[in-house]
Amino acid sequence: MHALQYELTFPADYDMGIIRARVSRIGHLLDGWEGLGFKTYLMRERGVHGSPVNQYAPFYLWNTVEGMNSFLWGGAFQGLVDDFGRPEVQHWTGLAYEEGAAAGAPARVAVRRRRTVPEGAELSEVMADAAAEAGRLAGLDGAVCAAAAVDPRHWEVVHFSLWDHDSPEASGEVFQVLHVSAPERDLLPRGHQW
Repeated sequence: MHALQYELTFPADYDMGIIRARVSRIGHLLDGWEGLGFKTYLMRERGVHGSPVNQYAPFYLWNTVEGMNSFLWGGAFQGLVDDFGRPEVQHWTGLAYEEGAAAGAPARVAVRRRRTVPEGAELSEVMADAAAEAGRLAGLDGAVCAAAAVDPRHWEVVHFSLWDHDSPEASGEVFQVLHVSAPERDLLPRGHQW
């Protein structure tokens, strides 16, 4: 499993209706993408859920490298690059994934929490704790799913969760979910990934 995200941050007065319309127009294009566990079309709007910025920040969980590479290098990603410029693409290797107590419900918000792995930390313990946290989040009321992943280049752990209501029990940055493409969500491996 691989996690991927890019962020496009816009001026404070940017009309986020443009992003809503874009997702409404093209969101369905990945609904059948081979190798994609799910893509969440995420947006933060200044002043909503405490966001200081206007931002479009899709988050992906991939089942296969081939599916991810096909998206990035096969032409689909080029449309975003042509419209907004080439963003930095963050990439993490999967640690854990769990379906939540509200797995069948539509996701309304997502929460992302990033933290640095401390220097000198016992890596096996940090990763086991991250996987356990994904399981804990998935067990909370309203959780659709939860995942944990790590970037070993920057030594960063990311927790990502989807929720069926606007008041999630997770801490972190809260995003509005505009659309979810989940062609192979049922194939995402459950539990820890090692």
